[in-house]
Amino acid sequence: MVDAKAVRIQGKGDVDVLQLGSLQVPEPGPSELLVRVAAAGLNRADTLQRRGFYPAPPGVVPDVPGLEYAGHVERVGAGVRDFAVGDAVMGIVGGGAMATHLVVHERETLRVPAGMPIEEAAAVPEVFLTAYDALFPQAQLGLSELLLVHAVGSGVGTAALQLGVSAGARVVGTSRSEDKLARCHALGLAHGICVKDKTFAKALAAHSGGAGADVIVDLVGAAYLAENVAALALRGRVVVVGLLGGATAELPLGLLLAKRGQIFGTVLRSRSLEEKATLAQAFTRHALPLFASGKLKPIVDSVLPMTEVREAHKRMEQNDSFGKIVLRW
Repeated sequence: MVDAKAVRIQGKGDVDVLQLGSLQVPEPGPSELLVRVAAAGLNRADTLQRRGFYPAPPGVVPDVPGLEYAGHVERVGAGVRDFAVGDAVMGIVGGGAMATHLVVHERETLRVPAGMPIEEAAAVPEVFLTAYDALFPQAQLGLSELLLVHAVGSGVGTAALQLGVSAGARVVGTSRSEDKLARCHALGLAHGICVKDKTFAKALAAHSGGAGADVIVDLVGAAYLAENVAALALRGRVVVVGLLGGATAELPLGLLLAKRGQIFGTVLRSRSLEEKATLAQAFTRHALPLFASGKLKPIVDSVLPMTEVREAHKRMEQNDSFGKIVLRW
């Protein structure tokens, strides 16, 4: 066993339940890596878990948050072929990333692109894998299609924006902040819609000449469902990746049928090792090289020491951040 420091969730509620403590991490088994974590990205799921709304899946340490990490391989288990001690790595996990040590399977592990600072690497896995999965395996985004990204200034939003642009799509984004929309134009945003009253379909129709969106990536959920269907193009696809605006809504089925539309739901945290490994391999082939070429880059709002995890949670819940909040050891 390895003695590790970790963020522990003591109960559920406000940020006061977050405490720095210790954790016993097992030695790596066959095909596993022991990673010394340098930094971890903060995600909405961490704030929901703290409040008791999003428990860790079975088999994951239940009170240590963190869904993504970046660090260096400290030890390797039997049979590991693709990684060695000292390699810079990053990846997603079901929980436990906010600890100084973490055991992961080599098949779901990504290499940190050459030259990328380790703290920036911690801002890559969760948001870019989520956005990549939504856009390509799920929605099959095509060249020149119109992509609508909600909460475009968020971590997943800025990732989906960049991936869409790199694939040759025209990207429109929504946000409640004019400032965030302005900053997204530098990342390739073609048009921004400032959403103040949860409506955007008419504004998108005006921009697209009535055509609508071929693909919608939605982090909001219930509050936007009916508007998403109204905003869809013929044979359009909606991928729901978040539920910030609620989990229950009425669906205008008649309009969805008339448009021959599709709605997908997706989540990474509870997927099997095989599913995560397949996604990691596809991302490594198709997206990871784009970081080295400069076509993709992690958008980091701020980097805070792990001792300021409470302040990081507060900043995320105030919705002031642009891109990712990263916590470092």
